[in-house]
Amino acid sequence: MDTFGAMKKHILLIEDEAPIRQMVRFALEREGYEVSEAAHAKAARALIAERVPDLMLVDWMLPDLSGPELIKRLRSEELTHDVPTIMLTAKVDEENMIQGLDHGADDYLTKPVSMKLLSARIKALLRRSIGFNEETVLQSGRLALDQASYQLRIDQVPVTIGLTEFRLLEFFMQHAGRVYSRAQLLDFVWGQSKYLEERTVDVHILRLRKALKPYEVDHYIQTVRGAGYRFEQDNT
Repeated sequence: MDTFGAMKKHILLIEDEAPIRQMVRFALEREGYEVSEAAHAKAARALIAERVPDLMLVDWMLPDLSGPELIKRLRSEELTHDVPTIMLTAKVDEENMIQGLDHGADDYLTKPVSMKLLSARIKALLRRSIGFNEETVLQSGRLALDQASYQLRIDQVPVTIGLTEFRLLEFFMQHAGRVYSRAQLLDFVWGQSKYLEERTVDVHILRLRKALKPYEVDHYIQTVRGAGYRFEQDNT
């Protein structure tokens, strides 16, 4: 039995360097996870077709496709749209981090990877995904968030958003009208604020607004200058 229930959680590790795969796999298996390995994107897709993982670790530099591009494509597919994903990379620039998050990664770690930190990030993401199993629907203005099916509907129309955006919107809808700083959102939504840059919040806010904009409800997510963000529905 693992931390999250009777079944072992299955992690797909997509990394072209065999020594890193061996190190990460050994460490994660010691913690009770089941780990599959892929050295490139094509092999990863073959493994996903056989079994969808509970979480993916994706290297930035893959021989056949970049990590961000692979994540972007997997995010666009129904089978893997909601799978929590952590990007692993030697790139340390903020712009690279933002690019990885913007392509759909839920989190970002630089190499050499601290296994203790990686374990904490994995546990946080798995807790969030399991938390969606409550059979309730949050309703706010024109938005309806089904926590059982991970589905957002606007005026009864299904709208596709990422896992982190779902969790962020869920928190906002549960606490409408209140202002939260970036640090508070990291604490309440991500649960590991000391390991993440506050810029992470801004990236996911932008992605959430982008998903809401075609329905003219992106203004529900309000920026409060010098304080943070607030969710405020209108009466339309």
